[in-house]
Amino acid sequence: MATQISEPKPPQAPRAADPTVGKLVNDALTDVSTLVRSEIALAKAEVTTDAKKAGKAAGMFGAAGFFAVFGFLFLLHTAAQGLIAAGLAPWLAFLIVTLVLFLIAGILALVGKSALKGFKGKPERAITSSKETVDTVKRATSGEATSLVRTGDPVAHGATGSTELATRK
Repeated sequence: MATQISEPKPPQAPRAADPTVGKLVNDALTDVSTLVRSEIALAKAEVTTDAKKAGKAAGMFGAAGFFAVFGFLFLLHTAAQGLIAAGLAPWLAFLIVTLVLFLIAGILALVGKSALKGFKGKPERAITSSKETVDTVKRATSGEATSLVRTGDPVAHGATGSTELATRK
């Protein structure tokens, strides 16, 4: 029996299309920079939306307080007129105006309260997206993502001869 000795394959030169380490690092830094900028933009958009809702609610509460102050003043004026006048007409008129002002104040307070229901106070989508990004970067730096890619297509990602022989069988 003749034994066949196979000659070792010479090391392969890097392919022309393979990027250099410097290029890969530069691309990674650019991607991280772009990712951070987009996360900040997302957080700003969410906070701006919530700030507008809070501003609208604060305006409604301010208007409710304004009308409540005038309602209280009219109520005091009505009480004074009721004590001074023994007749019904003047103080009854002031009382009706006072009740209308309090009604307006109550409506504005309810509108302000309902405007606050959608107020979150924190950028939840940006926080979730940032956590996903951190998890992805952790997986990429741990080698888990690289090993998954290599096992998916070993020949295209620089696998050695033993894997190539196993795939040919």
